[in-house]
Amino acid sequence: MTRIDDILGTAKTAAILGHVRPDGDCVGSCLGLKNYLELSHPKLRVQVYLEDFPNSFRFLKGAEEISHDADDGTVYDLCIVLDAGDKERIGDFSNYFDSAATTACIDHHITNSGFAQMMHVCPDRSATSEVLFTLMDDAFVDKNVAECLYMGIVHDTGVFKHSNTTGETMRIAGELIDKGIDFSGIIDRTFYEKTYRQNQILGRMLTESVLFMDGLCIFAAVRKKILDFYQVGTKDLDGIVDQLRVTQGVECAILLYETASQEFKVSMRSNRVVDVSRIAAYFGGGGHVRAAGCSMTGSVHDVINNLSEHIEKQLVEAGLR
Repeated sequence: MTRIDDILGTAKTAAILGHVRPDGDCVGSCLGLKNYLELSHPKLRVQVYLEDFPNSFRFLKGAEEISHDADDGTVYDLCIVLDAGDKERIGDFSNYFDSAATTACIDHHITNSGFAQMMHVCPDRSATSEVLFTLMDDAFVDKNVAECLYMGIVHDTGVFKHSNTTGETMRIAGELIDKGIDFSGIIDRTFYEKTYRQNQILGRMLTESVLFMDGLCIFAAVRKKILDFYQVGTKDLDGIVDQLRVTQGVECAILLYETASQEFKVSMRSNRVVDVSRIAAYFGGGGHVRAAGCSMTGSVHDVINNLSEHIEKQLVEAGLR
């Protein structure tokens, strides 16, 4: 597709879905598209469905209108999935996808499985929010739309630090800034600012982190009892793996957090040579070359050992081991 209109057809109603545990790009792209469609196609009825997300994102226009109801009985003419590489990633909201007359997916994950009727996947783009911008008519990209898309790009590029940042990314960010957004405020409010409890759990994970593979890798593990002790949720763990990644000499960082006994969510980041998306895909997950995740079972020791085998293979290929 070359523009958003290519997927709308004669639709009068549309549902917008993102992935489970929505991050900045997921929320930003979903609300960016919602606000854009309400401007460009005012007769189209649009509803966003997402799981709960950080309060810091709630300044975005339309955030309070997002529904968390996984099955309200509504059947839509069109269901658009954003920032999700496969159907499983939309979780309990798959009812809206399955019942919609037409389905579409706009994404940037290299591991996307091509699960919708209409697909637009651009792995060379930094964020789904960036992909969306290239499909939009600039006349309908107002300040509200720009805030959403800018936040999405900021979060998936790690404030323009990650290797997925390109000259085109910066050009688009500049165009969004020119819409009059408070770009520095958006970065501080949604990326850097943390609650006291978030700082506490960050500090503990840094203290308990473990270097391995001759200092080329580092990991930290968050048990459920630790989350309960600090009275935080999994969304409060945002940023920990990225802080581990910038440890001097580290190529690959891993954060595990316990979801049930012997079950862990795995978040991986790399700096230069390790393609963590390949490793995540092997274990049933997905993501980007330098940022990916999956779910694994076993003890912390088991999980790290299994991941290490794949990481070491790439390090050997790169001549680092």
